[in-house]
Amino acid sequence: MAQTLSFNGRRRVRKFFGKIPEVAEMPNLIEVQKASYDQFLMVEEPKGGRPDEGLQAVFKSVFPITDFSGASMLEFVSYEFEPPKFDVDECRQRDLTYAAPLKVTLRLIVFDIDEDTGAKSIKDIKEQSVYMGDMPLMTNNGTFIVNGTERVIVSQMHRSPGVFFDHDKGKSHSSGKLLFAARVIPYRGSWLDIEFDAKDIVYARIDRRRKIPVTSLLMALGMDGEEILDTFYTKSLYKRDGEGWRIPFKPETLKGAKAITEMVDADTGEVVVEAGKKLTPRLLRTLSDKGLKALKAADDDLYGNYLAGDIVNYSTGEIYLEAGDEIDEKTLGIILANGFDEIPVLGIDHINVGAYIRNTLTADKNENRQDALFDIYRVMRPGEPPTMESAEAMFNSLFFDAERYDLSAVGRVKMNMRLDLTVEDTVRILRKDDILAVVRMLVELRDGKGEIDDIDNLGNRRVRSVGELMENQYRLGLLRMERAIKERMSSIEIDTVMPQDLINAKPAAAAVREFFGSSQLSQFMDQVNPLSEITHKRRLSALGPGGLTRERAGFEVRDVHPTHYGRICPIETPEGPNIGLINSLATFARVNKYGFIESPYRRIVDGKVTSDVLYLSAMEEAKYYVAQANAEMNADGSFVDEFVVCRHAGEVMLAPRDSMNLMDVSPKQVVSVAAALIPFLENDDANRALMGSNMQRQAVPLLRAEAPFVGTGMEPVVARDSGAAIGARRGGVVDQVDATRIVIRATEDLEAGKSGVDIYRLQKFQRSNQNTCVNQRPLVTVGDEVNRGDILADGPSTDLGDLALGRNALVAFMPWNGYNYEDSILLSERIVADDVFTSIHIEEFEVMARDTKLGPEEITRDIPNVSEEALKNLDEAGIVYIGAEVQPGDILVGKITPKGESPMTPEEKLLRAIFGEKASDVRDTSMRMPPGTYGTIVEVRVFNRHGVEKDERAMAIEREEIERLAKDRDDEQAILDRNVYGRLIEMLRGQASIAGPKGFKKGSELSNAVVSEYPRSQWWMFAVEDEKVQSELEALRGQYDESKSRLEQRFMDKVEKVQRGDEMPPGVMKMVKVFVAVKRKIQPGDKMAGRHGNKGVVSRIVPVEDMPFLEDGTHVDVVLNPLGVPSRMNVGQILETHLGWACAGMGRQIGELIEAYKANGNIEPLRKTIGDVVGDGPKAEQVHEFDDDSVLRLADQWKRGVSIATPVFDGANEADVNDMLRLAGLKDSGQSTLYDGRTGEQFDRQVTVGYIYMLKLNHLVDDKIHARSIGPYSLVTQQPLGGKAQFGGQRFGEMEVWALEAYGAAYTLQEMLTVKSDDVAGRTKVYEAIVRGDDTFEAGIPESFNVLVKEMRSLGLSVELENTKLDEAQAAQLPDAAE
Repeated sequence: MAQTLSFNGRRRVRKFFGKIPEVAEMPNLIEVQKASYDQFLMVEEPKGGRPDEGLQAVFKSVFPITDFSGASMLEFVSYEFEPPKFDVDECRQRDLTYAAPLKVTLRLIVFDIDEDTGAKSIKDIKEQSVYMGDMPLMTNNGTFIVNGTERVIVSQMHRSPGVFFDHDKGKSHSSGKLLFAARVIPYRGSWLDIEFDAKDIVYARIDRRRKIPVTSLLMALGMDGEEILDTFYTKSLYKRDGEGWRIPFKPETLKGAKAITEMVDADTGEVVVEAGKKLTPRLLRTLSDKGLKALKAADDDLYGNYLAGDIVNYSTGEIYLEAGDEIDEKTLGIILANGFDEIPVLGIDHINVGAYIRNTLTADKNENRQDALFDIYRVMRPGEPPTMESAEAMFNSLFFDAERYDLSAVGRVKMNMRLDLTVEDTVRILRKDDILAVVRMLVELRDGKGEIDDIDNLGNRRVRSVGELMENQYRLGLLRMERAIKERMSSIEIDTVMPQDLINAKPAAAAVREFFGSSQLSQFMDQVNPLSEITHKRRLSALGPGGLTRERAGFEVRDVHPTHYGRICPIETPEGPNIGLINSLATFARVNKYGFIESPYRRIVDGKVTSDVLYLSAMEEAKYYVAQANAEMNADGSFVDEFVVCRHAGEVMLAPRDSMNLMDVSPKQVVSVAAALIPFLENDDANRALMGSNMQRQAVPLLRAEAPFVGTGMEPVVARDSGAAIGARRGGVVDQVDATRIVIRATEDLEAGKSGVDIYRLQKFQRSNQNTCVNQRPLVTVGDEVNRGDILADGPSTDLGDLALGRNALVAFMPWNGYNYEDSILLSERIVADDVFTSIHIEEFEVMARDTKLGPEEITRDIPNVSEEALKNLDEAGIVYIGAEVQPGDILVGKITPKGESPMTPEEKLLRAIFGEKASDVRDTSMRMPPGTYGTIVEVRVFNRHGVEKDERAMAIEREEIERLAKDRDDEQAILDRNVYGRLIEMLRGQASIAGPKGFKKGSELSNAVVSEYPRSQWWMFAVEDEKVQSELEALRGQYDESKSRLEQRFMDKVEKVQRGDEMPPGVMKMVKVFVAVKRKIQPGDKMAGRHGNKGVVSRIVPVEDMPFLEDGTHVDVVLNPLGVPSRMNVGQILETHLGWACAGMGRQIGELIEAYKANGNIEPLRKTIGDVVGDGPKAEQVHEFDDDSVLRLADQWKRGVSIATPVFDGANEADVNDMLRLAGLKDSGQSTLYDGRTGEQFDRQVTVGYIYMLKLNHLVDDKIHARSIGPYSLVTQQPLGGKAQFGGQRFGEMEVWALEAYGAAYTLQEMLTVKSDDVAGRTKVYEAIVRGDDTFEAGIPESFNVLVKEMRSLGLSVELENTKLDEAQAAQLPDAAE
């Protein structure tokens, strides 16, 4: 076969162990955020106007605003966004918010109102565009930049609006009786609860207030007693028949009962059932088949039934009995005495139908609608006297006013589903029928029909993403504005006013600012590495406004629910108080338009699995039989086994293959991104897998990233979607590359008006939110061809476009002199020497020069009482040079602050008079390096207030920035010129000319040589005969000029921004930011971990020669404790070790084959070996089709170790691991003989050795170790502060005091509680004594005692220490100590 495939070596090739082909594309991992916010903003207005959702819906819901008299109205027309003032990078640098100005077009309509008829006519219409504040924009990576820091808005899980039926699980009542309740939850508005009490009376509550009988609520809706009974019960007529009664025969009410007396057919008089006989369903069916219609009954058989209607004398209108009254001797007597021979009876049998509503009606003291409305009014507004109008208005505003009550589309859909209604989802208020349906269903539940809801089911919980949270927040802001606008419209002369004068946009802008700045769901982005960014954006929180609180959340809410399958990861959640309340979205999950989480499934048609993918929410999925992704299938897509493991209605079961409707898309659709990065996840215990997922997010990006030998195939997806690695936006050819940018000449998507050049700026040594280093490195070289989506540059923690959080390390599982006790980790010195686990951290220090009362502070090199040595790193402006090495105490920025006037001695006055100004008026407030920090200055930024003169350093930085912008412009211009003039010469070639530059002979044919005689700028002067070509030439010229001027304009804008002064906080004249890069080598005390939750602290770093070594003399890098595996049950790490060992073995073979190829030029053995490794799975690379260069590139990539992928739940099994070990020529036990590095003797047992991917976590000992000398004290208690950030001390707590008491160390204890803590006078004296070289001192009264005395005084107890001497008589009265 011809070897034609070329491989550019810019992506990592992996051998794939997965056996299940992936049919569905994994959705973009940050789509959740981006789609939600795009839908909210809808920046580009679609043709035909914007639909009513997002921002448009908010404006539509608040406008039009009418004034109180109705004489004028303010309408909303449309909105648009202007381009943002600053781009993302500028906002980051200047501490600004990345936002676009929002302009809203409003229309003010003024009416003329006829005083007699009240008819309105339009008098005046004014339209105007009004600025409504800035709306934050989302960056391409799904984050927001607020005041210069990146933030993420976390999606919130909350209870879906709709109706829920539940019971109290028998907790409320001592008898353990189940009390059922229904709750109607709107999106906004009053909650309605309908519930049973222990006496089976049905009550309603509005907004958790006092309860009222549900019949009062129904009366308020306009029903009377008889209507209520009619709605909930069936009727039957009992007719008088001789001495007895004729009652209808209803078999469904008699099932399972016993005939107490004999049952007689009313028509024939024959006995159909003997007394005492059981009424079986079969017997009842026989009776109805025989045509039994009615039974005979005596008077006492009627007792205990209830009347279905009033018993009324129609001639006089007298009501003898009311609907709902119970029939007993007395009532039956009244009926018979008045000659009624038909009685309407309610179909209540106390078995299938209970008398709950009838009993409630009887217990309800309200008789009519007015009483009911007044009752509801008193509950909602206690203490106000009700009138009919106010009561009716209040009741209607509760559930039937769209301004106050909104079920939302979701709520309506959920209600329709639960109550079997068919109402449009535009009807968002409650209807009378809805309330009746809820009560009816609740009563049916009490009668034992139907099921209660499970509120932890994902069908009943929905996700509110950024867009929706923002929409609610903005609505609040607009409603605050609305009040102000109404008042202004009424108080102002409306004829002369424009919309602009009515609107104060502050409340709306403040609502937005408040949301992004201080909402619980707006979080400082976790930016340790690309994975932590992605996970943070995919997080779902049950906390936050309108959600749960940690304390109230019980076990059920936090637990894993069957509906989480494929939607929420069962593994990744924090340990600690938030467990289960903060979750992560599963890999393939997405959120639908109603906010429910959907998971994808493959359809099964006629018993065959298709590639057709269907997304379903938890509610929709329950009715299907869903097969697992790993079910065995034949080649035609049918199942191998007769019975298949599947999920149905939340249960896992075996079902016949014909009943399957759907099948999972992929085995990893169950877990989140972080869990899907753990190889052999299926062999790890869930608790350890949880720690593994959480710890990968804390891995610090290392100096040299290295992708894992043993991956899962998710690595490139995370690197791409997180934005860490840069992908090409469109295909093209690389034109220029340096460390800071890549310039590509595009070869596709070349539309008019679009630049033909893509410039990718790389981030160099930028600081992330967590002080880790963000640095991107180009992978391409000049002349490379790239396709859309190709990786152009690696970012932090990425290696050839693969996520690379740690390094592959050679590990041995064995004890080593107790240094790996309790999960400690023993490292070889090679790891430190070769910078394997070295990371760069960037610290930011900022200093501000303010305008103080005594005069302005000054940033300068001229600092009093500082040696020249201390100033060696500062330039003439007093700011540190870039590249300077600094250590604790070094000055970064020199600053002086004016001091208050102190009274002068005569000598000073004399000196001042002779020598003029003197340096003691200022004090040194320079910014210095904090203790324990060493590093190199990598960047300095200087910000000046408008109108403040710039210093030399600021000017230099500005010049450098402008040069960089000019270089960008010139490069883009050069490529544009090359493209355009290339096309121009193509067009002119071979054409007959009719005009040209000066000295050109007309009419001659144009060729390259002819045209090239003239300078390029004159080529436009050529004109040709062919009109079509000529018009094309003119179009090209127009396009070229436009592109050129657009480039120049963009350059000028940017330069203007650079030169303009900066916005500063009030009182600040100048600000300097200094960035210091700190190199952190690994050292004892740093925390490390693998991907399987196997974490530990580095205990010792041993010289290489002392580490255990293999037979070939290779020393291992890491020694781990074998006891850390069995009890923790994370066996995945052992499998990873074996497979990593095999990968390294194969890599060694490939390295040898490369050397052989260099010697003899035969590439076939190399090609064959690589082919053997890759094998032929569904995702195998076509290595046998690679050309020779490509094979060599791949071999070069693999010579340190072959990269493999073992996807979760579908990875390598034991046989695969053994095959790999054999292929690499290693023992299939995975164990090796080791020798002791110190004695050279062989260890007596074989040891498991192999490669594990180890991470260095962001818990570095350098950030934690801390010592205090003299530092700040707390104001009130005068005790030292605590914590490293405050340069505080260690708390000497209660237990420590006990320890000293137990030892009887009285002086030490006294010292601890007084002079070393809060005895203010004492500690000064101690200092003075030590300075004098004297070691005697006395402890005084601790400040905390004085605080106690003051507290007691505030309670009215005067405590004073009386210092009086006793005379002898008083002393004699004291009890004798000697006794």
